[in-house]
Amino acid sequence: MKALRREIERHDRLYYREAKPEISDLEYDRLRQALAELEAAHPNLVDRNDSTHAIGDDRLEGFVTYRHRQPMLSLENTYSKEALRHFDRRLCQLLETDCLDYVVEPKIDGVALSLTYENGRFVRAITRGNSVEGDDVTANVHTLALPGALSGVHLPKVVEVRGEMYLTPREFERINAERKTADLPLYANPRNLAAGSLKLLDPKASARRKLEIIFYGIGYSERTFGSQEELYECLRLWGFPILEAYGVFRGIDAAWAYVQKLERMRDTFRYETDGAVIKLNAIEQQCKVGATAKAPRWAIAFKFSAQQVTTRLNAITIQVGRTGILTPVAQLEPVQLAGTCVSRATLHNADEIARKDIRQGDAVVVEKAGDIIPAVVQTVLAQRPASSQPYRFPSLCPACHTPVIRLPDEIAWRCTNLNCPPQVCRRILHYASRNSMDIDHLGKAVVDQLVEAGLVARVADLYKLRVDALLELEHFGQKAADNLIQAIDQSKQRPLWRLLHGLGIPHVGEQTAKELTRHFQSLNAVMQAATEALSAVFGVGEIVAQSVRSFFSQPSHQELVQQLVAYGLNTGEQFSEDLKEAIALKGKTFVLTGTLPGATRRQAKDWIEQAGGKVVSSVSALTHYVVAGEASGSKLEKALARGIPVLDEAAFKALLEAQGTQAVRRRDPALKQQEGERKPPRNKEALQR
Repeated sequence: MKALRREIERHDRLYYREAKPEISDLEYDRLRQALAELEAAHPNLVDRNDSTHAIGDDRLEGFVTYRHRQPMLSLENTYSKEALRHFDRRLCQLLETDCLDYVVEPKIDGVALSLTYENGRFVRAITRGNSVEGDDVTANVHTLALPGALSGVHLPKVVEVRGEMYLTPREFERINAERKTADLPLYANPRNLAAGSLKLLDPKASARRKLEIIFYGIGYSERTFGSQEELYECLRLWGFPILEAYGVFRGIDAAWAYVQKLERMRDTFRYETDGAVIKLNAIEQQCKVGATAKAPRWAIAFKFSAQQVTTRLNAITIQVGRTGILTPVAQLEPVQLAGTCVSRATLHNADEIARKDIRQGDAVVVEKAGDIIPAVVQTVLAQRPASSQPYRFPSLCPACHTPVIRLPDEIAWRCTNLNCPPQVCRRILHYASRNSMDIDHLGKAVVDQLVEAGLVARVADLYKLRVDALLELEHFGQKAADNLIQAIDQSKQRPLWRLLHGLGIPHVGEQTAKELTRHFQSLNAVMQAATEALSAVFGVGEIVAQSVRSFFSQPSHQELVQQLVAYGLNTGEQFSEDLKEAIALKGKTFVLTGTLPGATRRQAKDWIEQAGGKVVSSVSALTHYVVAGEASGSKLEKALARGIPVLDEAAFKALLEAQGTQAVRRRDPALKQQEGERKPPRNKEALQR
């Protein structure tokens, strides 16, 4: 039971907080079901305070949270027609009737949002969060095509509208095509990318991803509705985009027929769908049956089966990952599946190959459940060649021929050679990636060349590179060599969280690295922290804490950190204890609005965080300062109305200067370049007022 709880916690963190799920909804629900069965058999071991009994939480550090006027619950899932009939029988019994009216609609595979309108004007967008309160993502939602002011009849003074934000498959493919050209890792699926885009602290970066939204419900409203159908019509009249393929049906049989129709239509929608939602149509009946702590009793999600196709498995190849894990991949006869041409599929691990008895040359059933690389479900034994032989998982690493091992608590086989070329390349690519140390001119082709030439074997070797050594490599001219050396040198000044993320600590993503940095302030403090101290950090659970502790207890990693420190990388130590206490920005909350002529929003955010402050997306009673540049909008007006201090660029820089910016300047040379007179903001009169 304890192991299941920790596994569920891990997948909750990956899904809700990092938008990087590793398993399908079906596999996740099976874990939940297994835990529920164990708890039913052993009620004395049930811990109601355990996080597995709560709704998943998508809140992140760095965002202001707001309380939903009405809880934003999730939906229960079902995968069978019989479970859907059980749902109908239970409702009929509760409402003492033989037949009910249902609304059936596509279930969008996106990110749930709640938008508040007051007096017809959009004021706030909040994520689901923990269902009671969520993160304020107003700045990013402003980039969507939303009605800024509502029109129409029966408009309530205050209303929360609920919807699903998504990324179209076409836009998803466009973004991945750009990343492939730039030798960047591809995103897994539209839903994950949409969730990550929503939590970007730079609205301009979010806007470039062309997110869209569709509305399907109401939270709090001063107006009542008779039915779900009436509610949809009202949303349409107010100017909201709504689902175009919903229907109202009498009885569960008619509803089931439409569920099947939606599954056949799933590829025709402009958004990804992973199921259908079945709801009671009558609002009065919805109120009567009520809800549990997690989900309404009057609605359920029927999850579609993954799309499948049969093709030939030509070969099984082994990929060696950044941490040495050997992952088997099926090389397939190309086949069309869910609108894309599939030529590879994951085989997960050696146990899965043995359990399914997958062999080279087999005809195999492949399904696509949302990931870029689909999975092999089973073999077609009737088409197996007579000469077929069971697949033998390699005992040696295919890249460096080192014997592979399997740790007692793992299912994966690992190559233990830290100098294994694929491991080295992937570690360096991760270290140099945009979300880590952000080193320009260090793409896959360059990294492969450096490793093959023996110039780089670990990330610390990057800082030993010299122009003359690069000029001896093919395709390296003087300008390319100069640019790369300059980019590597500039990375020494990156914030500490980027270094923590770049080290590749298992389970430590970008957000977790930021939270560890905010809490401990220096790399040395993180390295020395006990598991209990690490677990106390916001968003860091037992699994992550143990992973961090294990990583820094290894002599090879301690040696790597010592080398990076010797090369002058920012480890947070520039702030002495006295200076930390002197920084008045510690704990202060900033809102950035408009354009600063002398700095990008990303630079300004980095400076604030380095000085101990925090940047949020919207103005509230908790805001300490608003930094207003050119073309500032409603945030400036809100700040003035609330009496919140407003800083132009000169005042913002002066505040940094007065609060220990010498440390900030040492870490970000770009600040030194912001000299000379700047144009006053266009809203100068408002600032003076």
